[in-house]
Amino acid sequence: MGQHFDVIVIGAGGVGSATAYYLSKAGKKVLLLEQFELNHQNGSSYGFSRVIRYTYDNPIYVDLMRDAYPLWFALQEEAGESLYVKTGGLDFGFPDTDTFQQMKASLDVSSLDYEHLDKADIAQRYPQFALEDGMEGLFHADTGLLRASRCVLSHIRLAQERGATVMDQTPVRAVMPIESGVEVHTDRETFSCDRIVLTVGSWAKGLLADQGMNLPLKIMPCQLGFYQPGTPADFEPGKFPVFFAHMNGPYGEMPYGIPHEDPSIGLKITTFYGWDTVEKPSQVDYTPSQEWTERIRDFAKQYIPDAAGPLLSTRRCLYTLTPDKHFVIDQHPNHPQVVIGAGFSGHGFKFTTLMGKMLTDLAIDGHTPHDTSLFKLARFQLVTA
Repeated sequence: MGQHFDVIVIGAGGVGSATAYYLSKAGKKVLLLEQFELNHQNGSSYGFSRVIRYTYDNPIYVDLMRDAYPLWFALQEEAGESLYVKTGGLDFGFPDTDTFQQMKASLDVSSLDYEHLDKADIAQRYPQFALEDGMEGLFHADTGLLRASRCVLSHIRLAQERGATVMDQTPVRAVMPIESGVEVHTDRETFSCDRIVLTVGSWAKGLLADQGMNLPLKIMPCQLGFYQPGTPADFEPGKFPVFFAHMNGPYGEMPYGIPHEDPSIGLKITTFYGWDTVEKPSQVDYTPSQEWTERIRDFAKQYIPDAAGPLLSTRRCLYTLTPDKHFVIDQHPNHPQVVIGAGFSGHGFKFTTLMGKMLTDLAIDGHTPHDTSLFKLARFQLVTA
């Protein structure tokens, strides 16, 4: 038997890196295991940017973001580098669209201070948009971007500075709950711990199946496109917002975009859902689709004409979807020493530092003061053995 730890975290992406950070901050002896290299491109957490916003169609998420924003600011200060860039955020579409109505109702219930704009208001503030007559917008000033890879690496670095052990290129072959804790088997050695936190992204279904749990997860390879605007200066943060287009159709489900300070990155445009799903990461095709990048350029031509420039880069990453698109943050029903963070469904990165804190709470105390009512395993039929 190898070294014993208070807590082992498996998976060093957005959630796992944050969990290791908060566990080490709580004084725990922590091991963080990653099957690939740190900041790898095979999962969900790599890249220049992810959206951060209060604006959600469910008040529970709005309240959770009220908890998350201060944690990001504290992490940024401790890390000594810029992790959050404020851009403002615009949700636009026809006001009778279901998602637009749900968003507005949620913001009203949450008493979030937002602006309801008509087409003329939007044109005056952001002339880059060419919206259709009758479209409206919901604007919130604190929306912005998180520098995704920097966030992951900052969590890891600060965890290491507090004594956490980090091992990448170390696939886990077996997780075995025992009476006194958990054994973790790798190719090189076996570790033991009192508690374990599983944050393995698209690899969760397979790992949890070994624990007798059939978690209903699907893997969706989504594609990101980065386009060069005709006038890049008009699409810098501060001059152009993060946006969400409340529409479904030939462009996919709810296209959205993120501006960047560096013109060599370009304007990021993608869609939330709509791609085919697979069951296992080994079935993922990471080859980008040229047909998709042209379809997204068509969206830009229609609604943001000057953004429909050359494609600078494109890549695929993975969404790990639950049936209801809500996360999983819970303890294993038969093995409470096993804590699970999974199914972040393409909208989880903004919550990762908070999810790390919540998983740390569950690992140490068995409960968390944050609202996990949407994230319980009990909503699924799970345990088969």
